[in-house]
Amino acid sequence: MEDTQQPASGYGNRYLKRTLGAFLIALLIFGAFRFGYAEGSAGFKFQPKSFKIVNQQDQPQTVDYNLLWETINKLKTNHIEKPTDDQKILYGAVKGAVESVGDPYTEFFTPEELKSFETDLSGKFEGIGAEIGKQGGNIVIIAPLDGTPAENAGLLPKDIIVKVNDEVANGWSTEEAVRRIRGPKDTEVTLTIYREGRTNTFDVKIKRDQIVIKSVKWEVRSVKNAEGKDKKVGLLTITRFGDDTSLLFNRGVQELLSKSVDALVLDLRSNPGGYLETAVDLAGYWVPKDKVVVTEAHSTGKNTEYASKGVGTLAGTKTITLINGGSASASEILAGALRDYHLTQLVGEKSFGKGSVQQVLDLPGQSALKVTIAKWLTPSGHNINKEGIAPDMEVKLSEDDIKNQKDPQLDKALEEAVK
Repeated sequence: MEDTQQPASGYGNRYLKRTLGAFLIALLIFGAFRFGYAEGSAGFKFQPKSFKIVNQQDQPQTVDYNLLWETINKLKTNHIEKPTDDQKILYGAVKGAVESVGDPYTEFFTPEELKSFETDLSGKFEGIGAEIGKQGGNIVIIAPLDGTPAENAGLLPKDIIVKVNDEVANGWSTEEAVRRIRGPKDTEVTLTIYREGRTNTFDVKIKRDQIVIKSVKWEVRSVKNAEGKDKKVGLLTITRFGDDTSLLFNRGVQELLSKSVDALVLDLRSNPGGYLETAVDLAGYWVPKDKVVVTEAHSTGKNTEYASKGVGTLAGTKTITLINGGSASASEILAGALRDYHLTQLVGEKSFGKGSVQQVLDLPGQSALKVTIAKWLTPSGHNINKEGIAPDMEVKLSEDDIKNQKDPQLDKALEEAVK
């Protein structure tokens, strides 16, 4: 993802209220010896003279972690290049430990990667304007953001990024992909893309720009119903669940209601997600107070329920919700809750299927670990993660539609809104 799903700030022992992947791992954080690092964490402490690992938190004692140190020693001694960047070696070792769990959303961040990670939901950065993630081991476009170079270049949800500037992306983490795709305004990046339905890959050259995006926009559409009468439909488009979303959404709702709209279309297409709290907050405009919006299911069997705190401002307003393959995480939480309570009909295509939560843990040297600890369930118990959410009315949007500026999905949603 050029922009991974994450909070804008606030780390330590807090949830990344995102909606991402699977289960917590016990990560060995390496301590000090040879490379000048102080004390590690995750239950271990290195004793410099003996290389002995002292178990402090009942960690398994059947694994000989001296293998790590002996490998590093032999690497530094025998490799033809005689590597001397001990910090780089340490980061590589930690990344390998984290990647061994096989979860694309559990990642180790170097200080540089963490800084990039923290900016994404602020709504301002320089790059191409696309949410990027991993699916099936590939780096994929989750969603091009509205009005950005990525959208203007024709990138689509679930496009697979094969190369970036002729460098093969296989094996990259999402943060590494973000780092390589982002860059200063007016510079160019070339992505080699594989798209389902095509036999060959193709290159897309994109000029980077400063990306400044308001997360919510709204307008009133005049639509004729079956009797030929004009009806006013409010169109609320949410591009992400970020820092400004709750405020802008409330402003949009109040303005549309003041214009006496007959119905609403909620557009969550190509919305890659954002803060869990924001999704729950917005659900409260439809879902009655104290009703469950989403359940956080941990591998321990413990469930945490997040309930609506709203007063159902829009509960009496007919609402049609648009989703597609780029609707992920927080978008799926909101769409799933509204559908489960029969407060909307879903139009479009099956959502991305990214329904889990990460916790961001601070590590020494301003690095961090983002680790998946739970999955999300809709009020009816539907597992969002990997399964996604299927629309009630499937409407495809083809490349030709996009090229010809046609939007059959929106047309169908507006038609249903005035029935």
